[in-house]
Amino acid sequence: MEINPIHIHLTAFMRHNQPFRHLFREGLDTYIIRLQAEGECEALIDGQMVNVQPGDLLLFRPGEVYDLRIGEKVSPLGLSADYYVMCTGEWMDSWWNRRERPKKVRITDDGRLQSIWQQLILEKRRLDGGNTDIVEALFKALCLLLDRAIEEAPSTSSAPLLLAFKMKSFVEEHATSVFRLEDVAGHAGISVTRAVHLFKAQFGYSIMQYAGQIRLALALQLMDKSNYTLERIAEETGFGSYTYFHRVFRDRYGVAPGVYRRRG
Repeated sequence: MEINPIHIHLTAFMRHNQPFRHLFREGLDTYIIRLQAEGECEALIDGQMVNVQPGDLLLFRPGEVYDLRIGEKVSPLGLSADYYVMCTGEWMDSWWNRRERPKKVRITDDGRLQSIWQQLILEKRRLDGGNTDIVEALFKALCLLLDRAIEEAPSTSSAPLLLAFKMKSFVEEHATSVFRLEDVAGHAGISVTRAVHLFKAQFGYSIMQYAGQIRLALALQLMDKSNYTLERIAEETGFGSYTYFHRVFRDRYGVAPGVYRRRG
């Protein structure tokens, strides 16, 4: 009998208006991946109930005791909300065993993660249970993005570092469009002055310098792999105009974009 490499038993986004407890005293029979999106709750980690706040990712495997408690304490952060998936399968076993998996880890807020999770939830919500290939592709993408988020998570969960990584994710997502420093700072909920300082202190370059690096990297890919005109490449990569793209490219690589392309 063929074994399904991934079996999604349940996945959803839940906002809890009432106290709730999810308890597997005898141990789980599935994996659980859970991301705290809003508010806070408590979870049993290594024998102790610990606080779980927005950005905290919970990872549990079959056989482990799982105890999640929501709403037992009044939180100033408001109602608890979370994304979760309960799953089994050979692919999941392989993914889990690639590295040590902490039961709780703080990751930065990444809209791409939540977008993939939402698509997975919607696909599984279909009356036919969703297209198996689409479900598997979305779930694998989710797990791999979680790996990256864990790898790039700051070594400490201090507020300044988390804000810096939140801004970094925003820049990566919006690098090919026109945005202002005010947009980046607003995404993190801080002033422009603080945003500029935090980003430079954490990464060693400015917000716009980082956006420029991403745009140039994409421009090089398009110049090598596509037939787009240089004017269209400038537009597609967020430079806005060929004149600006030409200046930035020449400053970085010492030659004009056209010369680089002809040499390639």
